[in-house]
Amino acid sequence: MNMQAKPQARRGRRPQLPGFLGFGNLTAVRIAARTGSVLFLAGALLLGLSHGGHLDQQDGPFRKVTGNLSGLIGYAAEDIRISGLVRQDAQAVLTTIGVQPGGSLIGFDAAQARRLLENVDWVASAKVMRLFPNQLEIAVVEREPFAVWQRNGRYYVIDESGAAISSLPPSHFGDLLLVTGEGAQKAAAGLVREIAAHPALKPRIKAAARAGQRRWNVVLDNGISIQLPESNLNEAFNEVERLDTTYGLLSKGITRIDLRIPGQTAIEIAEVDQEKAVAAPSFKLSRQ
Repeated sequence: MNMQAKPQARRGRRPQLPGFLGFGNLTAVRIAARTGSVLFLAGALLLGLSHGGHLDQQDGPFRKVTGNLSGLIGYAAEDIRISGLVRQDAQAVLTTIGVQPGGSLIGFDAAQARRLLENVDWVASAKVMRLFPNQLEIAVVEREPFAVWQRNGRYYVIDESGAAISSLPPSHFGDLLLVTGEGAQKAAAGLVREIAAHPALKPRIKAAARAGQRRWNVVLDNGISIQLPESNLNEAFNEVERLDTTYGLLSKGITRIDLRIPGQTAIEIAEVDQEKAVAAPSFKLSRQ
């Protein structure tokens, strides 16, 4: 029986793996693989914490850990730019969206941050943009103080739409018109526009009370009350200016001007001596 010998394997040096990540030996490949695994697990951990809401807790136990890890991989908030602030400060914006300088941006949702800002009563609109990996650009438009609204003994700064701005102290806005009464905050814009068309009266009108959600009573700086009609406010203000220009009415010691009935003006004179006067006299003027 013929036997053929099996060819023996040729001995030689262990084959080298091709270069990987700039290294040409197996040890370097193993180190790179292990490093990648660690980073992958860290990223998965941070993603899980983000989806679980743990990164949103300001005093949570993971806040500092995730911030440190984010800094290592370049996802910390290192460049935050906020524009549009007039009466508010940047910290109020950052607190609202849950971001602090140097804090984690992993899991940060720019659309959600915008919604959070626009739910704040002093924000009219907001834009939030994240520029990877570590920049935030935030643009805010603040609501403009328009009037001060008194309701149930409390005072609120409101904007032109009637929305209250709770963060602004009313005592700082004494130059704004004070409005009171049910529905006054919504109707104030129309009244202010009418007043603005009469520059001689505008600085003298300090307050306005909404009556029956239909019309206004305005109060001047000397305490005179002007009862306005439901409509044609421009005509009513013109009549007040005419009477004051012709007769100096607003400095004649009167307490009230009633313009509620079209074509008629009723004037109430102030009491001078309480012992001699039983009631304040009044008279009416007919307008042609």
